[in-house]
Amino acid sequence: MSQVVATRSIHSSLTRPTSGSALHRPPTSLKPPTFASKVLPQQSKNRCKVRYPSCRVNARKSAPAEVVPVSPADDSKIEEELQQLRGMQQLGDIAVGMWSKPTFRRKTKIVCTIGPSTNTREMIWKLAEAGMNVARMNMSHGDHASHQKVIDLVKEYNAQSKDNAIAIMLDTKGPEVRSGDLPQPIVLTPGQEFTFTIRRGVGTADCVSVNYDDFVNDVEVGDMLLVDGGMMSLVVKSKTEDSVKCEVVDGGELKSRRHLNVRGKSATLPSITEKDWDDIKFGVDNKVDFYAVSFVKDAQVVHELKNYLKSCDADIHVIVKIESADSIPNLHSIITASDGAMVARGDLGAELPIEEVPLLQEEIISICRSMGKAVIVATNMLESMIVHPTPTRAEVSDIAIAVREGSDAIMLSGETAHGKFPLKAVKVMHTVALRTEATITGGQLPPNIGNVFKNHTSEMFAYHATMMSNTLGTSTVVFTRSGFMAILLSHYRPSGTIFAFTDQKRTQQRLALYQGVCPIYMKFSEDAEETFTRALDLLQKQGMVKAGEEVALVQSGKQPIWRSQSTHNIQVRTV
Repeated sequence: MSQVVATRSIHSSLTRPTSGSALHRPPTSLKPPTFASKVLPQQSKNRCKVRYPSCRVNARKSAPAEVVPVSPADDSKIEEELQQLRGMQQLGDIAVGMWSKPTFRRKTKIVCTIGPSTNTREMIWKLAEAGMNVARMNMSHGDHASHQKVIDLVKEYNAQSKDNAIAIMLDTKGPEVRSGDLPQPIVLTPGQEFTFTIRRGVGTADCVSVNYDDFVNDVEVGDMLLVDGGMMSLVVKSKTEDSVKCEVVDGGELKSRRHLNVRGKSATLPSITEKDWDDIKFGVDNKVDFYAVSFVKDAQVVHELKNYLKSCDADIHVIVKIESADSIPNLHSIITASDGAMVARGDLGAELPIEEVPLLQEEIISICRSMGKAVIVATNMLESMIVHPTPTRAEVSDIAIAVREGSDAIMLSGETAHGKFPLKAVKVMHTVALRTEATITGGQLPPNIGNVFKNHTSEMFAYHATMMSNTLGTSTVVFTRSGFMAILLSHYRPSGTIFAFTDQKRTQQRLALYQGVCPIYMKFSEDAEETFTRALDLLQKQGMVKAGEEVALVQSGKQPIWRSQSTHNIQVRTV
């Protein structure tokens, strides 16, 4: 077995003021350049650099750097770590204190779409045990009764679970353009002529209806029509007042109600349809945690939805799905208005050249991280596991890339909704994410995250709490009601777990989406010290920390708890 090298170093006395900027951090704290940074150096030049407020830090402990070669034969604890990396256990038995080797808990969260394969009580429990953090309901399929059943089951699980919480995400259908019903599937061959019409009820061997009245106006001669994201393609040859005549380029079997895209164009439909508003009201009534809004083209859509939620007194966060060509020029304003974004690569790759998708994925993740927003990478992550028990090696690499780029969550769609191996798919995603995270150097910050939180003293404390966690090898404990401080710490990506204690069930569920956050529900006492003691005891009893281990306890954020508005502090405590 190859030799494992463990490096331990603590910088000697830090007596000069330091800055949060990457320019002022020691070179050893920086990650090696990523593949993307080498391929796309021009993008990094355009990113702004942010300087953080200076703060004098004195380190009481110092030790020379040492490189200790070890192997599993030399130390049984290394073997335990290797088992953890293979996904054989989520919680380790090794302390994460200052002198111990690190333990690994998966930080990247997993979103599972619930469908016919997984909409039973037994399967939702098993998905949660396998690693699901967010349950997604796709409103393009099923009805309110079937989704109500899933919501009730997830809430039942959350009520029974002592140390886990599953968030609920409602994904709107959006303005999809679909073909009409056919009596039986039609086989289209290259070179064949085929017609789409806005006349209702047409379904013959050479013509089918489209559910969008402006379809004829939106397409032009020479446009490429894609069926189901590119499974079939047709080029527009001519059009009349109510029909579009095409020639088949890539053939296949055309079934009823197939999704249609025009390469490089978006339909001139409202992002939130009447059906979507009905579904949104359904979500408000059921107090879901997140909306994933389809085909968002501009920030106005997000403002409109947030104003509606405010009028309903609904505490639901809005995730925008970036999947249309029209959304790309407005990326910054859309993401600024939202609470996070989903890289919906299916429709994005249909409306734009597919070679642009990985570049856009990296850019969207970077924008979200710099703005302090959640980001989810979705579509085709383990597509082959819908029918096969093992993934392709390319799919494994796809998961690893999303994790390395800094995504908060990765998503399964058909794999868990109607696939044959939903539990295996979740376990593969868990294992690959866990293994990838173990190779990532902690503490690399987005280049301008300080811009978002610069008006909050909490931002500086989150930065220094992260530096402390990375230097001492500790986990971080935070107490929150709104979730603000836990989310802020998450975007700084400390190397240790963020244990976020809250006395609000809704906050606990929402935090389940954020990278590195382990949300724990606990009633707070009026006395701060009593609450701190109970929290550390709970962590120790559940095996999340060990006696003698050090943790960083942060008291900061928008809403003061056991402190004055002007007082913020970080403590290092021994369990």
